[in-house]
Amino acid sequence: MTMDPKYQKKVKLNDGHFIPVLGFGTFAPPEVPKSEALEVTKFAIEVGFRHIDCAYLYQNEEQVGQAIRSKIADGTVKREDIFYTSKVWSTFLRPELVRPALEKSLKDLQLEYVDLYIIHLPVAMVPGEAILPTDENGKLIFDSVDLCHTWEALEKCKDAGLTKSIGVSNFNHKQLERILNKPGLKYKPVCNQVECHPYLNQSKLLEFCKSHDIVLVAYGALGAQRTLQWMNPNFPFLLEDPVLSAIAKKHKQTPALVALRYQIQRGVVVLAKSYNKKRIKENIQVFDFELTPEDMKAIEGLNSNIRYYDFQQAVDHPEYPYSEEY
Repeated sequence: MTMDPKYQKKVKLNDGHFIPVLGFGTFAPPEVPKSEALEVTKFAIEVGFRHIDCAYLYQNEEQVGQAIRSKIADGTVKREDIFYTSKVWSTFLRPELVRPALEKSLKDLQLEYVDLYIIHLPVAMVPGEAILPTDENGKLIFDSVDLCHTWEALEKCKDAGLTKSIGVSNFNHKQLERILNKPGLKYKPVCNQVECHPYLNQSKLLEFCKSHDIVLVAYGALGAQRTLQWMNPNFPFLLEDPVLSAIAKKHKQTPALVALRYQIQRGVVVLAKSYNKKRIKENIQVFDFELTPEDMKAIEGLNSNIRYYDFQQAVDHPEYPYSEEY
């Protein structure tokens, strides 16, 4: 199956590797059966996605790895065509736990290496079996870890060939600065993956990242599904926004495609998360049209600092990232 080369649009990372500008997000709420991750990831690769974003936290790396391997086995892609991201979770941020965490992911995936390994969240939690370790009052049990030491452990994973590139996620600019200014820094983070959409367009963080040759990767690019029990029910639903809807209508596209296209045109790598085959197929059409400067300006005007994923449970952690303006 030959893919139209326009679907392969990539940007160069600061370490010389390339990342496809459109990625497939594999997170699903716990009620979705794990077997679905296998199905939809295979489908995403079939329709042209080459960048797959996953994480230890999602607890589906086994299925996602199986999907990638089956698409390699049937000749749809080669391993080097796929850009696979995994993330080190908060309970593994002590430097001695980083490599074992990556090795566990690789074992689940049955892959030799990942393309990108990133710190999922700057908020360290106490190591152990629990993904969200809590005390008897249901409060998260934090850990105190120097993120610069975590970063050095990631650099060693890159040197060992277990990952091609290393980066961060959910870092504010001060946390990024600490890594960038670290004495003896060997590799800069190639990316910072953060929530980013027209209601939270992250323009200051984007500018900061661009000035340091760090790619901003957008998650939550389509806002958040209404069904998420922890989402603020008073927040507006992004995909029903009248401005996005009008621009979509004008281009004969969907509001979701306009939201994705907006990111690509401002130099942001964007993740499209969907477990619906019709929408997965539709999302790859982001390369079929272009927004005008007027469209871009109108979308910029929607910024209202609405954060759907604010991880309030960690607000008391000294490394809680969202207390800073950006």
